[in-house]
Amino acid sequence: MCGIVGFVGKNIKVDYFIDGLKKLEYRGYDSSGVSYDDNGKFCTIKKEGRIKDLEKELGDIVNKNVNVGLAHTRWATHGGVSDENSHPHTNEDNKISVVHNGIIENFQELRKELISRGHVFRSSTDTEVIPHLIEECYRGNLLEAVIEAIKKLEGAYAIGVIHSEEPDKIVAARKGSPLVVAGNEELSIIASDVTPILKYSKEVNFINDGEIVELFGNNYKIFDLSGNPIERKPIHIDWDEELAEKGGYEHFMQKEIFEQPVSIKSAISGRIKNGQPCVKEIENIKSFIENDLKKIYVVACGTSYHAGLAFKYFMQNHSDINVEIEVASEFRYCNPNVNKNTLVIAVSQSGETIDTLEGVRLAKNKGAYVLAMSNVVGSTIPRESDSVVYMNTGPEIGVAATKTYTAQIAVLYSIGSQIMKWKNQYSTETEKIIKDIENLPEIYKKVLDNEDHIIELAREYVNYKHMMYIGRGTGYTAALEGALKLKEISYIHASGYQAGELKHGPIALLDESFPVFAIVPFNGLREKMISNIMEVKARKARVIAIVTENDEKVIEIANEVIKVPETSEDILPLTVAPVTQLFSYHIAVLRGLDPDKPRNLAKSVTVE
Repeated sequence: MCGIVGFVGKNIKVDYFIDGLKKLEYRGYDSSGVSYDDNGKFCTIKKEGRIKDLEKELGDIVNKNVNVGLAHTRWATHGGVSDENSHPHTNEDNKISVVHNGIIENFQELRKELISRGHVFRSSTDTEVIPHLIEECYRGNLLEAVIEAIKKLEGAYAIGVIHSEEPDKIVAARKGSPLVVAGNEELSIIASDVTPILKYSKEVNFINDGEIVELFGNNYKIFDLSGNPIERKPIHIDWDEELAEKGGYEHFMQKEIFEQPVSIKSAISGRIKNGQPCVKEIENIKSFIENDLKKIYVVACGTSYHAGLAFKYFMQNHSDINVEIEVASEFRYCNPNVNKNTLVIAVSQSGETIDTLEGVRLAKNKGAYVLAMSNVVGSTIPRESDSVVYMNTGPEIGVAATKTYTAQIAVLYSIGSQIMKWKNQYSTETEKIIKDIENLPEIYKKVLDNEDHIIELAREYVNYKHMMYIGRGTGYTAALEGALKLKEISYIHASGYQAGELKHGPIALLDESFPVFAIVPFNGLREKMISNIMEVKARKARVIAIVTENDEKVIEIANEVIKVPETSEDILPLTVAPVTQLFSYHIAVLRGLDPDKPRNLAKSVTVE
């Protein structure tokens, strides 16, 4: 949540900051602002609303050349949405300007102390205590002042600081919120993510908790909290900047849905070969898996949790390995039964999800081995884990996860089958499932060819206020994710249920105003699902069924159908995902909403 961009160097225009903020819009925000040097003084302009409102306020200033500056998109936590509460924040004489992501938990105590010493506050945010603390600590050296000031802060933060008396540098620090730095011969840059940086450099450093970085016009230096220098080589990022652009699609979300044939192929490349798993990234824990592994515990949030749930079904269906799963925000507080014989798989698209990160730390304290899955190279969760498998899908800009969700499932299945092989539990049935995953790029092309039909259905269902998604087995995980996508971006109330639970409560909701999305498995529980569909229709609720191409029985009884190719039942969440994603996307567009930036949501949840 929130986004930071900072530049220091030669020939920087104010427009650089605006362009950088636009590349961070996916993180979620309700206001934005910029602070830059102007002949020895800082000019700070902040605006409630979208970045375009800030851009309008700046006018011709966007073409102004500056030497240093900071910009920020804010998602309100402390203090309402207003120009005054927007970042950057300054001290009284505007010599110090600060941007901040995270939450300062002891800000009220600090604020009272600062006011008692004569400081004047202009906002109701927690952030504003930071420039005042730095002012008190400043004795001619900004780096030393920031180090001294942040030692008084409790909570999470990523901060960028500039001082008018040292207009050739930015000082930044991190504790709990992501921060990335990079540079070239003309400038250095800080940002909350790599997307604003790729235009200027692909060699980046991810700042760790408890580290400070001092940026100059053509280089930067990293220090610990004692001011000792840290030598660390940058990480090369392979993403092309154009991958973060829309590429002719109306929205990033639509583009990312249609990228799935490519993103799946990239995710499994080198990890599945001819129906066999080959996940080299986890070979360092092969001995542990073969000899000591007793239980796998998946820890994740939101869409990543649904991917983990599909993995749990897959492992239970095809091995005797005990797999548990917990939402990360509960895992942290439920005293989970993990120990030295447990493999904890932490799944996070951003690699910065705070609840999952704290779950990783708890698991390691209990002696568990931790395997991270992320889409962001060098992010915190991978760095703090014993092993890491990256999804390799390229940047995902839309807030609602699409291609990273399907990549998560595919990679988790690859990992699971590798574990089965090492435990001598890899079967011909599992091999068929893995081969189906190899064929997913072609399957997705067929599914995505149905977009016109899905648009027709979206037009028919756009005005409903409620929807229910039902499924059995792995179809239940697909139901949960389908319902989440619909409510995330269209703001229609939607819930996912196990179809067998209908008579235990949810069926009371159903009537002609409450349509149901039925995800019908390709075998096994199909007849049970047909009975559930008949129960739904008996309550006059309309049924949209996702079925295999030749399932004539379901086609006859459903009000509408969407056909997908027949595969192994375990692949159901993967084949269904593009359908429910496109349905939600077109519902949102028809309702006049921006699916890339759903209200109140952010791509990376970095505060509890």
